[in-house]
Amino acid sequence: MFFVIFCGVLYFLPSIIGHDKQQFAGIFVLNFLLGWTVIGWIVALVWACTADVRAPMLAVAGPGRYCCRCGALSPQAAHFCWACGSRI
Repeated sequence: MFFVIFCGVLYFLPSIIGHDKQQFAGIFVLNFLLGWTVIGWIVALVWACTADVRAPMLAVAGPGRYCCRCGALSPQAAHFCWACGSRI
Protein backbone atom coordinates (compact mmCIF):
# COMPACT_ATOMS: atom_id res chain seq x y z
CA MET A 1 0.00 0.00 0.00
CA PHE A 2 2.83 2.40 0.88
CA PHE A 3 4.51 1.63 -2.45
CA VAL A 4 1.36 2.55 -4.42
CA ILE A 5 1.00 5.87 -2.57
CA PHE A 6 4.70 6.60 -3.03
CA CYS A 7 4.49 5.92 -6.77
CA GLY A 8 1.40 8.13 -7.07
CA VAL A 9 3.11 11.02 -5.30
CA LEU A 10 6.23 10.53 -7.41
CA TYR A 11 4.17 10.45 -10.62
CA PHE A 12 2.36 13.69 -9.76
CA LEU A 13 5.43 15.42 -8.32
CA PRO A 14 5.50 18.06 -11.10
CA SER A 15 1.85 18.89 -10.41
CA ILE A 16 2.49 19.09 -6.67
CA ILE A 17 5.46 21.41 -7.19
CA GLY A 18 3.54 23.61 -9.64
CA HIS A 19 0.24 23.79 -7.73
CA ASP A 20 0.54 27.56 -7.10
CA LYS A 21 1.95 28.48 -10.50
CA GLN A 22 0.12 30.52 -13.12
CA GLN A 23 0.33 27.67 -15.66
CA PHE A 24 -0.87 24.93 -13.28
CA ALA A 25 -3.57 23.62 -15.64
CA GLY A 26 -1.05 23.03 -18.42
CA ILE A 27 1.43 21.41 -16.06
CA PHE A 28 -1.25 19.10 -14.70
CA VAL A 29 -2.56 18.10 -18.14
CA LEU A 30 0.95 17.39 -19.40
CA ASN A 31 1.77 15.44 -16.25
CA PHE A 32 -1.49 13.48 -16.38
CA LEU A 33 -1.41 12.60 -20.08
CA LEU A 34 2.32 12.27 -20.80
CA GLY A 35 3.76 11.66 -17.35
CA TRP A 36 4.02 7.95 -18.00
CA THR A 37 6.74 8.70 -20.53
CA VAL A 38 10.00 9.71 -18.94
CA ILE A 39 10.39 12.69 -21.29
CA GLY A 40 6.88 13.98 -20.58
CA TRP A 41 7.46 13.71 -16.83
CA ILE A 42 10.79 15.55 -17.06
CA VAL A 43 9.27 18.30 -19.23
CA ALA A 44 6.42 18.74 -16.74
CA LEU A 45 8.91 18.85 -13.85
CA VAL A 46 11.09 21.47 -15.55
CA TRP A 47 8.00 23.51 -16.45
CA ALA A 48 6.76 23.35 -12.85
CA CYS A 49 10.13 24.51 -11.53
CA THR A 50 10.53 27.40 -13.96
CA ALA A 51 6.98 28.78 -14.22
CA ASP A 52 6.24 32.11 -12.54
CA VAL A 53 4.35 32.37 -9.27
CA ARG A 54 1.01 34.18 -9.46
CA ALA A 55 1.39 37.83 -8.57
CA PRO A 56 -0.93 38.97 -5.78
CA MET A 57 -3.52 41.52 -6.83
CA LEU A 58 -4.27 44.57 -4.71
CA ALA A 59 -7.55 46.38 -5.12
CA VAL A 60 -7.92 49.93 -3.83
CA ALA A 61 -11.45 51.22 -3.37
CA GLY A 62 -11.24 54.90 -4.27
CA PRO A 63 -9.76 57.75 -2.27
CA GLY A 64 -9.50 57.15 1.43
CA ARG A 65 -7.19 56.47 4.32
CA TYR A 66 -6.34 53.18 5.94
CA CYS A 67 -6.35 52.83 9.71
CA CYS A 68 -2.92 51.84 11.04
CA ARG A 69 -4.50 49.81 13.85
CA CYS A 70 -7.20 47.72 12.13
CA GLY A 71 -6.66 48.39 8.41
CA ALA A 72 -10.19 49.63 7.70
CA LEU A 73 -10.68 52.12 4.88
CA SER A 74 -12.12 55.45 6.03
CA PRO A 75 -13.05 58.54 3.98
CA GLN A 76 -10.22 60.94 3.16
CA ALA A 77 -11.52 63.69 5.47
CA ALA A 78 -12.04 61.42 8.50
CA HIS A 79 -10.00 61.99 11.64
CA PHE A 80 -11.06 58.79 13.40
CA CYS A 81 -11.47 55.21 12.19
CA TRP A 82 -15.07 54.14 11.78
CA ALA A 83 -14.28 50.55 12.80
CA CYS A 84 -12.07 50.84 15.88
CA GLY A 85 -12.31 54.54 16.77
CA SER A 86 -8.57 55.17 16.79
CA ARG A 87 -7.08 58.40 15.45
CA ILE A 88 -6.04 58.21 11.80
